[in-house]
Amino acid sequence: MLQGDLDHLEDETWTPCVNNVNGFISAFLFSIETETTIGYGHRVITDQCPVGTMLLLLQAILGSMVNAFMVGCMFVKISQPNKRAETLVFSRNAVISLRDDRLCLMFRVGDLRSSHIVGANMRAKLIKSKQTQEGEFIPLDQTDISVGFETGDDRLFLVSPLVISHEIDAHSPFWEMSQAHLEKDDFEIVVILEGMVEATGMTCQARSSYLAEEVLWGHRFSPMMSLAEGFFDIDYGAFHHTFEVDTPSSSARELSLAAARLEAHLYWSISSRLDEEKWDGPNLTGHSEKQPGSGSANGKGGVGPTFALGETTETQDQSGQGEQNGSVTTDQSESEA
Repeated sequence: MLQGDLDHLEDETWTPCVNNVNGFISAFLFSIETETTIGYGHRVITDQCPVGTMLLLLQAILGSMVNAFMVGCMFVKISQPNKRAETLVFSRNAVISLRDDRLCLMFRVGDLRSSHIVGANMRAKLIKSKQTQEGEFIPLDQTDISVGFETGDDRLFLVSPLVISHEIDAHSPFWEMSQAHLEKDDFEIVVILEGMVEATGMTCQARSSYLAEEVLWGHRFSPMMSLAEGFFDIDYGAFHHTFEVDTPSSSARELSLAAARLEAHLYWSISSRLDEEKWDGPNLTGHSEKQPGSGSANGKGGVGPTFALGETTETQDQSGQGEQNGSVTTDQSESEA
């Protein structure tokens, strides 16, 4: 345009920078064809205009940069599920209470969207300072907290809020932790929920943590679901609510030892009762009644040995009296002689 191409539109001997460009609209169409690499072939830059060639190269470079930027923005917007992870919520507090007569550490997780998380997976870590037996100090030692990896309970079907439970057993890092120990201890529990977004198939991750003062001993989560008109109604207003329940303040180890002692006491009590019934039963009494008759049948006048309880003393007394009477008779006969 700087060369005056528009002024020589009807001059057939004039060589313009771009053929078939006769105004702003046609120049704009040529720019779009260059940007999108469509190239209809009707408009083309000639070799008589170096400025046009440089302008073409500049537009191609800037166009590639703009396209890459726009595609990158769209890809980042779709691929990073930050907004999706924000709809995965965790309870403000974790609780410790009895479940099926066993101490359990529990927290609640829920999904606020109707679209499901595919392949939801739950993990938990205990972060606490540790000193080894050799004296090495580890400031941020990480220990796995089992939330059902062995049984498959860590794989969630998150259609409604769920209470994730960790049973405090001999393999748990909280095996020796009591209520008094919890109030003085310093640790952090990190929980991680991973899954794929149903719409895009991209992996998202939501995390939360609980400090020692955020773990409530002797509490339980309030129920959220109620049956109404043939379907379940979920009240997310009670998502973080807890209430107190009767929970022993002892550690899981102490409760296990107490249960073992009680079981052993009951076992030995039942065994001793069975032994008493065995020795004091009707069989032994019947044997005692039959024993004197058998002694008289032998013609020994009840002097012979017997195993019946209560009869041995009487037999010994009778035999003793016979010996005493025999000795008296002998003394009298000797005096008469």
